[in-house]
Amino acid sequence: MLRGSIGSWNTFVSITLVRSVPLLFAGLAVALAFRAGVWNIGAEGQLYAGAVAGVWVALTFSGLPRPILIPAVLGVSCVAGAAWALVPTLMRLRLGIGEVITTILMNFVGIYMAAWMVHGPLQEERGVFPQTDRIVEAARLPTLIPGTRLHIGFALGLAVAVALAFMMRRTRFGFHIRAVGAAPEAAAVAGRIDPARVIFIAFLTSGAIAGLAGAVEVSGLTYALYENLSEGWGYTAIAVALLAGLRPGGVVVTAIFFGALRAGAGAMQRDAGIPAAWVDVVEALVILAVLGLERVRAARVGSDPGEGER
Repeated sequence: MLRGSIGSWNTFVSITLVRSVPLLFAGLAVALAFRAGVWNIGAEGQLYAGAVAGVWVALTFSGLPRPILIPAVLGVSCVAGAAWALVPTLMRLRLGIGEVITTILMNFVGIYMAAWMVHGPLQEERGVFPQTDRIVEAARLPTLIPGTRLHIGFALGLAVAVALAFMMRRTRFGFHIRAVGAAPEAAAVAGRIDPARVIFIAFLTSGAIAGLAGAVEVSGLTYALYENLSEGWGYTAIAVALLAGLRPGGVVVTAIFFGALRAGAGAMQRDAGIPAAWVDVVEALVILAVLGLERVRAARVGSDPGEGER
């Protein structure tokens, strides 16, 4: 596992960091929503919505120059991801329906919509394989480090993490998000904050970041939309965000950690004969260990008032 993930500089950059890119975006999306008290379990569907919208723009407007086409692909994917999150957002705010169920159900809609697209309207020209045609060179993200497969999407993910960290700690709206996530009723009464407005903006922004993950994966790595494009990144992102303590900086570290696990899984199976599925077991044990330690810490603080005050 170590050889397959960090065994060499090229392995770390071209495999581990590349695999961490979608987890980075999706993890940031989930972390932002959770901090606002929004249980957005729909990053998977929002990712697919962004991927479909991004590849459609790349194929439809292939004659545009790169400085226009790449921002268009990424921008439309953000809009698509936010639009995918709009339905559960309105259902929560207008109808009082919990977003856990609605976002999970929207995941299935997004997955099967993408499958229908690559079997139908966006299927490659020959009509043989369940995928789109490859996007033009002008729609592909440049390489970040020459001689490797790492694309500029990784740097974009770091920029989003820095922007979210600054927003959460240094802006009024970031304080509103933390206040509403901690206690929406108290925020409304004591802080004169509109929880519905904060939830609306945070939910849609979370969807936009998740949608961006899909477009970055297509534009930076696969250059086409495939059926089953995602390896469950939207679900793994929940673990990434929780393990990071919902902090953007922590999401960067945990996304790389989970990327390393995924990168090493193939080498582990190939060289040691251990099924790659054992990586899922390792991920689960890590999450359980972190949650268990947090529970023990909370119990110790609760049993020792002096420690809690300190």
